[in-house]
Amino acid sequence: MSWIVVRTTQARWEAELMQQILAAYDIPSRVVDIGTGVYCGQGSQAALQVRSQDQWTALLLLSSPEDEN
Repeated sequence: MSWIVVRTTQARWEAELMQQILAAYDIPSRVVDIGTGVYCGQGSQAALQVRSQDQWTALLLLSSPEDEN
């Protein structure tokens, strides 16, 4: 199974929140710690990964709504 990063965050909790959104739509995902922020006192940087076949659906669900103007 191939996994692809759809978002990176400066805080792990953000990635976990996005993971919960995807879980509500039955899209498998995982949160991976990245960088050295946790060791330098900057928090835990994280990446949110989904299966490659779910990439576009996940990006659509996590995107900001378009402005109507």
